[in-house]
Amino acid sequence: MTEPTKSRALACVLGDMDLVRPLGLAGIPCAVVAQPGSPITHSRYTRAVIPAGEAATDPEGLLDALVRFGSAQPEPPVLYYEEDAQLLLLSRERERLSRVFRFIMADAELVENLVDKSRFQALAERLDLPVPATRRLHPSRDAAPVDLGLRYPIIVKPLTRCKAWDEMEAGKALRIDAPDDLRTEWPRLAATGLAFLAQELVPGPETRIESYHVYVDARGEVAGEFTGRKIRTYPGTYGHSTALTITDESDVAALGRDVVARIGLRGATAKLDFKRAPDGRLHLLEINPRFNLWHHLGAVSGVNLPALVQADLTGQPRPLVQRPRVGASWCHITKDRLAAREAGMPTLAWASWMLRCEAKSLVWDDPMPFLRNQLARLGLSGRKAAGTEGKGKGKGWAGT
Repeated sequence: MTEPTKSRALACVLGDMDLVRPLGLAGIPCAVVAQPGSPITHSRYTRAVIPAGEAATDPEGLLDALVRFGSAQPEPPVLYYEEDAQLLLLSRERERLSRVFRFIMADAELVENLVDKSRFQALAERLDLPVPATRRLHPSRDAAPVDLGLRYPIIVKPLTRCKAWDEMEAGKALRIDAPDDLRTEWPRLAATGLAFLAQELVPGPETRIESYHVYVDARGEVAGEFTGRKIRTYPGTYGHSTALTITDESDVAALGRDVVARIGLRGATAKLDFKRAPDGRLHLLEINPRFNLWHHLGAVSGVNLPALVQADLTGQPRPLVQRPRVGASWCHITKDRLAAREAGMPTLAWASWMLRCEAKSLVWDDPMPFLRNQLARLGLSGRKAAGTEGKGKGKGWAGT
C-alpha cells in the first residue's frame, strides 16, 4: 500500500487569526483574504494574500478575486469562512466556487434556515428544538404591540446582523424589561427599517452560555467535537466573547448531537449556543454552520476541526483527535482586559490568568499580526514603522 502524496493545497481563509492559527498549528499554509498591510497578512502562516472587498459590501468583487486566485493554483485550495455574510454568499455561489475550490458546507436550504432568525424559529418549532418562546416584530410597518404573549424580560435582535443594527450600539441583543419599555424603544427600532425577533430572556449572566462544537463529515459521522463556556464578554451584557474555556458537559454534548441529527447537518462544521437556565435546563439560542474563533482553542486543547476538514478534503490521513483538555482557555488580550476591568477583576489577577491561557489573540511565536495592529493604532503602520515590508518568506500578493 502506497503512502498518500502530501497535499500542496493552501487553506484559503476568510477570517481572522483565530482561524488561521489552528490551520498553521497543523502545518497547513494559508492564503488570507485581506487588504495588504492588514495585521493577518504578517502571520508566519500566511503564504499569500488575496486583496478583496467584504462579502456584505462588495460580493461580486470578493467572488471575482476568489475565483481568480483559485484558478491560478496548482491544486484547488480549501475554503474557510467565518462570518454569516460570507457563509450566505459562498453558499449561494457554491456551484461557481466549487470549480476552483474545495469546501464543506451545510445544505443550501439549511444554511438559509439557520442564518435567518425568523426561518430558524420556524425550523425550531417544526423540529421541536428547545428554543425560548419567540415572536416576530415589524416596527417600521406596525404599531407597538399591546401584548406579545411573552414573559418579560425579553430580548430583541435583528433577523440578521447588519450595519443598521450595529449603529444602534445595542450589542448582540437589546434587553426589554416591560411592555412600556418596548413602546419607548419602538421608534428607534422602526428607524432601522429592520424586522426583529422578540424572545423570552433566559435568566442569568453571559457565563451561563455554553456551546457545542462539531464537524460532521460527508457520511454523517461526528469526526470531532468539544464543548465550551463563555468566561467574559465585552460589554458584559450581550457583548462579544473575550474569554472562553473548554468544558466537559455531557448534557451539552448529548443535546448538541441530538439537535445536529434532527436538523440533518452533514458535511459541515457548526457551533450550537445554549443558555443554561437557573433550573439547569439548556435552551438553544442559535446554530452557526460556519467556522469561528473557538477553533483556535479547540486545536490547542486537542480537537483541531479545521485540520480535520483539510485532511478530508485533500485525501490525507486525519490528525489525531484527543480528549479535549478541560479548563484550557482562550482570551482576546486587549478586549478581555476591558471586560475584566468592567467585571471588577484586579489587573494583576487578570494578568496572571491571561498568561496561563493556552490560546491567545497574541501568540509569542507569531507576534507580527498583534504588533502591526498596535502600530496601526499609533499611526505608525506601514513600511517605515515595521521595517518588514517585502520580507515575508514565500508570500505572494494575489490580484495586484
